[in-house]
Amino acid sequence: MTEDDLRAEVMAERREQADLLVTFRPEQWDAPTLCDGWRVREVIAHTTMPFRTSFRRTLVELAKAGGNFNRMADQCARHDAATLPPERLLAWLRDNVAHPWTPPRGGVHGALSHDVIHGLDITVGLGLSRHVPPERVALVLAGMRPKNIAFFGTDLTKVMLQATDLDWSYGTGTPVRGLAQDLLLALCGRRLPPGRLKGEAATRFSQ
Repeated sequence: MTEDDLRAEVMAERREQADLLVTFRPEQWDAPTLCDGWRVREVIAHTTMPFRTSFRRTLVELAKAGGNFNRMADQCARHDAATLPPERLLAWLRDNVAHPWTPPRGGVHGALSHDVIHGLDITVGLGLSRHVPPERVALVLAGMRPKNIAFFGTDLTKVMLQATDLDWSYGTGTPVRGLAQDLLLALCGRRLPPGRLKGEAATRFSQ
């Protein structure tokens, strides 16, 4: 998979998300997602922040957050979600489908992971039927390293995550089966709605 191929998947993911979000009713923009404490509008404020924010503002906001990047991201998402209407947030996403942003040390793969995971935070959190193409999810999973998984603090003790739509598994132990996109969310510490995963240990990853 070349960098151009990855970039094409980033663009496709952003385009598909924009096409979905344009159909959202006002109450859906205020619906909770799998990101703890964030509604749809906070998630999109977060994913579009790199398109809207200068390097100088990022440094200022990081200083305000005491140098804690996660705290800065949360504060900015909440502020921007409160001050920018959904149509503006949607426009920032749609107009920046081809934006070259990549996270620090993450490369294009990091950008794809960022967009796919947060898109799933919305669709799975709202119980929508959108399925990310399995081959796109496979690219994200292929780039997940132990350090990435450790960042989320997910307890995978004696559990093997096993995809039902891809030839992919992770870990050893009691099988927990589900769609690759749902297992990706589990890896990232999200609590999924009941019934999406199967297996004796499925409740460990469920709400």
